[in-house]
Amino acid sequence: LFYEPVTTTCGHTFCMKCLERCLDHNAKCPLCKDSLFQGFQSRKYSKNIIMEELIAKFLPEELRERKRLHEEEMEELSNLTKNVPIFVCTMAYPTVPCPLHIFEPCYRLMIRRCIETGTKQFGMCLGDPVRGFAEYGCMLEIRNVQFFADGRSVVDSIGKRRFKVLNQGQRDGYNTADIEYIEDQKVEGEDRAELMGLHNCVYEQASSWFHSLKTSLKNRILNHFGPMPEKDEDPQVYKYICSEQVAPPGGTFQAL
Repeated sequence: LFYEPVTTTCGHTFCMKCLERCLDHNAKCPLCKDSLFQGFQSRKYSKNIIMEELIAKFLPEELRERKRLHEEEMEELSNLTKNVPIFVCTMAYPTVPCPLHIFEPCYRLMIRRCIETGTKQFGMCLGDPVRGFAEYGCMLEIRNVQFFADGRSVVDSIGKRRFKVLNQGQRDGYNTADIEYIEDQKVEGEDRAELMGLHNCVYEQASSWFHSLKTSLKNRILNHFGPMPEKDEDPQVYKYICSEQVAPPGGTFQAL
């Protein structure tokens, strides 16, 4: 049964998500092999309204069942502790921007699902030659996606929460994991005094290093990460990124 049917410029009709899966691998019509490059960048498809109306009128039960299956899949993909999509690439950190160049078909699908579900989140882990990917990682939230005519995209994401991998898995070619979120253990007394000393020392070293750089390097860092944040009064206060906040032009999110 067609679900969300769309018609290509060459006149062939497919389920929208089925067509997108095909285009992840080849920018041509699955039937006649005509080029569909134009649809890549705009991500706008021609909905087949007549087909939708015919299905709704003559196959209402089948359509309800198909819709139910789709909603169940979206609900499953929205879970941020079970079968969380994992991008195996680099190290990511909370509050730090992480731009990504997406070109592999499996990751195109993964990013698209993250957007469709509304979570706009996925995990980032370093690769591991034994396990496949590291035992610890960081959740990233998608802030913006720029698509190109050939299907590639640049994803503007930012680090949110750290997690530990409990179980590894795979889904449609990309890695997944069951995870639990982690926080630092808080310390008191002498340990807290030692922590504050280390905290102040690291911040001063980072500030000194940044201000010693050439202007060109400073500007590159500022353009990529935004201004250096103020030193936290208490490093043990839990930090997170508010998904409702909007970064100022050329700036970055502040930890709340």
